[in-house]
Amino acid sequence: QVQLVESGGGLVHPGGSLRLACVGSGLPLEDYSVGWFRQAPGKEREGVMGMGTRVGSHYHIGDVWGRFTMSRDNAKNTAFLEMNNLKPEDTGVYYCAARRDPWKSVVGTELVDPSVYDIWGQGTLVTVSP
Repeated sequence: QVQLVESGGGLVHPGGSLRLACVGSGLPLEDYSVGWFRQAPGKEREGVMGMGTRVGSHYHIGDVWGRFTMSRDNAKNTAFLEMNNLKPEDTGVYYCAARRDPWKSVVGTELVDPSVYDIWGQGTLVTVSP
């Protein structure tokens, strides 16, 4: 069974940090582009960061520049989203998603385009509040 499972969400004060994990089963993440998305209450899902299968291929939205970092551990078949200096506007359900891409074709803004991805996790809630 192919699935992604996120973890690491929680309640944090502004300025705090969280590390989200996305564990893949039934799929080798090293052959997949992986993206992190979030959905705030009453808003549409938006892409946050993505990492492609091409070496050095990554993309992030401007709002998280300098605060969020994405990484992979292929040995653990896990992708991570390190979030620092969190703000109340970062609140939402965070999802990871994957798309098989051994051809290294998904690049740039495609990495944060929800329509590119066909495998989704169930989400983990991040709440940033005083």
